[in-house]
Amino acid sequence: MRALVATPDGPAPAEIREVEEPIPAPDELLLEVRTASLNRGELNLLPNRPGWQPGQDVAGVVARMAADGSGPPEGTTVAGIVDQGGWAERVAAPTSRVATLPDGVELGAAATLGVAGLTALRALRLGGSLLGRRVLVTGASGGVGGFAVQLAAIAGAEVTASVGSAGRGAGLRELGATAVVLEGETLDGQFDLVMEGVGGLSLERSARALARDGVVALYGALSAQPAGIGLGDFRAGPFGRIQSFFIYQSGVETFGRDLGLLVGLVARGRLRPQVGLDVSWRELGKAVERLRSRQVNGKVVLRID
Repeated sequence: MRALVATPDGPAPAEIREVEEPIPAPDELLLEVRTASLNRGELNLLPNRPGWQPGQDVAGVVARMAADGSGPPEGTTVAGIVDQGGWAERVAAPTSRVATLPDGVELGAAATLGVAGLTALRALRLGGSLLGRRVLVTGASGGVGGFAVQLAAIAGAEVTASVGSAGRGAGLRELGATAVVLEGETLDGQFDLVMEGVGGLSLERSARALARDGVVALYGALSAQPAGIGLGDFRAGPFGRIQSFFIYQSGVETFGRDLGLLVGLVARGRLRPQVGLDVSWRELGKAVERLRSRQVNGKVVLRID
């Protein structure tokens, strides 16, 4: 079969090559991949892992059900999340990490739900009940940010979206944000929960903007800058804290259950995956360049055509 393989010294970050077929474990199904999406973590690894087969977020059709009888049968359309190897014609996926797609959920949209959707959903839970509370989402135009704005609004929060430029704030009010601010601008009031994906100066601002007992859910560091934070930064929000979050340490055995929740919201029109770029997997170089230069609002989807 064919798969994208990292080529750090080549003309493109990865190229389509013939590779060995995946051999599923007893609790894994064989998925015929139709769409996949890109994550910044994968982009960071591509230059350093020659021969690596990337890809975590996938959607497609079950080609062979799991040998242990778990999971959906052949022919079922599903979304899933795997450790690697998803940018390929086929991949082995644990049945605990897939969710069946209802009619009407498009495969490109479904492929965006893995890392970004689960990160937004699970990191927001660090804030407890959000009904009537104030939530700040930094990097709101990105994949995680777009989902976080919507999910926080669905949960009943008053959501402020923070973006790097006015253009990147387009459409966020329609997704549920009550206010859109620029990075570096003074924030209005304190927040019970901050979804922090930028780091550096943004993290410093987030810490100072916490309400009493507030939480900064630190899930990313897009700026790659250090943050200088001391006790005094929490004076306005005593007993506030910064909580690190790593999606693969948050319970992989329940990925499928939470993917099912997200898929259900998409099916009912309550959650709208933001696909900023949809291209053939033959155009990976273009997709990587646009994502790295922050020219994409939302997620990049690859069509395995």
